[in-house]
Amino acid sequence: MSEVHAARRSRLRARCASASGTALVVSHPANVRYLAGPASPGAALLLGPGEDDVLLGHGDIGGGEPRDGRSAGEEGLTRSVTDEGTDPALAAVGLAAKAGAETVAVEEHHLTVARHRALTAAVPGIRLTDLEYAVERQRLVKDEDEIAALRVAAEITDRALGELLESILVGRTERHLALELERRLIDHGADGPAFPTSVATGVHSGLADHRPTDRRVEEGDFLSVRLGARFRGYRCQIGRTFVIGTSPEDWQIELYELVFTAQRAAREALAPGTECRAVDAAARGVLAAAGHGEALGPVTGRGVGLEIGEDPRLSPVAMGKLGACVPVTVEPGVHLPGRGGVRIDDTLVVRSRADGGPELLTITTKELLAL
Repeated sequence: MSEVHAARRSRLRARCASASGTALVVSHPANVRYLAGPASPGAALLLGPGEDDVLLGHGDIGGGEPRDGRSAGEEGLTRSVTDEGTDPALAAVGLAAKAGAETVAVEEHHLTVARHRALTAAVPGIRLTDLEYAVERQRLVKDEDEIAALRVAAEITDRALGELLESILVGRTERHLALELERRLIDHGADGPAFPTSVATGVHSGLADHRPTDRRVEEGDFLSVRLGARFRGYRCQIGRTFVIGTSPEDWQIELYELVFTAQRAAREALAPGTECRAVDAAARGVLAAAGHGEALGPVTGRGVGLEIGEDPRLSPVAMGKLGACVPVTVEPGVHLPGRGGVRIDDTLVVRSRADGGPELLTITTKELLAL
């Protein structure tokens, strides 16, 4: 991956640091990882104006290099350990000044006001500008190595969920089931969960981002789960809803079919060149026609990769169009207060029709199972 990281840094530098005397300091953790690989919490990356890029952080800052020096096997990147009390971003700006930089572009959207003031005060001769979301824009389209990592994350997630469905569920708490799912993710090779696992039963089912409670699974409940694995930093998301008992009630079947139809409409709308808001409209229109348009919430889906919730956003106010090789979630849901509800989430990669259409990464059945 070292050559991949170096190529990513070169592309960013070519776009953002073309002027002589300009350096870039990247501090957002996902962006640091994208450009330099795994790094310690709080690490910062300096690009230019010297010969090498510099990754600064505390302790073992990444790559098994707990001390200063060039990392083995990665030309053009030096790893430098900073004191525990020193902000790596501040140290990076200081290094840029010593190397002759006149301007340093920083990620203002990630820095707090206090940190930005500290950077300005520490190196008064440097002009700070905003790097804005340049790295996030570069991260939008994934290469095949990134998509391969997402596939593995999805395989782990499907496997963990499938094993849970084979166990006895009645009488167990939401909290217990969520902990078991996260343990199974790690058992199958995940770095950890992609986000806090949600398990919702009965009247809680169908709620987005429900925090598991001590409510126990009962016969006749809807059971909705939302989870994802993190593998080599890349994250996926799946959401499924099941019925506990021998057979679902009519209202449960009708609600499930409605959400499934909305989710399928949005999945089928995924294609390069499609407006993001059109994908949202495909799902939202199905729910609105059944009187549940407001139940969907602000988004139908979002980008995934090193973070859950990257660009693009699939919402009524979204701007822009989808591109090929952009992974997204499609995650409609309806919750009926006092009764429960349904969520169906998948992670897909946008592909052209010539390439087979959207690639579904999370393949656990979407059939309404009675468990």
